Amino acid sequence: MTVRDARQDEFADLAAVTLAAYRDLLGPAMDAGYAAELADVDGRAGLVDLLVSVDEAGTVEGGVVYIPGPGPMAWFHGEDEAGLRMLAVDPGAQGRGVGTALVVACLARAAGAGKRRLLLHTTASMTAARRLYERAGFRRDVEHDHLLAGGVALLAYVADVGQ
Repeated sequence: MTVRDARQDEFADLAAVTLAAYRDLLGPAMDAGYAAELADVDGRAGLVDLLVSVDEAGTVEGGVVYIPGPGPMAWFHGEDEAGLRMLAVDPGAQGRGVGTALVVACLARAAGAGKRRLLLHTTASMTAARRLYERAGFRRDVEHDHLLAGGVALLAYVADVGQ
């Protein structure tokens, strides 16, 4: 597998993989507004970094949004911080290290940019994702947990990446 920046001709595939992964996780709890946000790869392009994992045939197996600093899609304000969002692995490719490779790529990108910390939010129901993050060196950051208007609790995690 290869992790790299997504190409525009892969945006539709990335959107489909992201929707499939989140539907697999959230099922009927995923509302139409969130589904539209997840599918809007074109809207994210140019604002943040879009990374994909592709197999030997070039098929998109997963993707993640890397947020290089404060600005669009960021919920943090530190210039020495970066974030990741919308980690998604095609349900048929799960268990093969795709998610780990995407997280490692985000950690490397943050370190290479001189960032001190990489931040993310997840939910309690995303147990496999939480295990992946913890294995990658993330720890809980309860001070930055967030409760969405619909009552969904976002659990904050942070990893030290530089300095």
